[in-house]
Amino acid sequence: MKFSKQFSLYQSEATQFLNGLKLANPELEQSQRDGRALLWDKAPIDLDTQNRNGEAKVAQQAYVYHSKN
Repeated sequence: MKFSKQFSLYQSEATQFLNGLKLANPELEQSQRDGRALLWDKAPIDLDTQNRNGEAKVAQQAYVYHSKN
């Protein structure tokens, strides 16, 4: 669907706010990328490490607060 020429120049208030924020803080996008890399972009784990981690897990009791003493 093609809009008329007047709608092609339209920017919502949210878009205008974000564009203004990026102009005021040019380092904002780089800090967002750094934060994403810190939390989400991890190197893939190879299968050997994944298998060793699975074998190292200790089985948990059904009710954690129940002791056998």
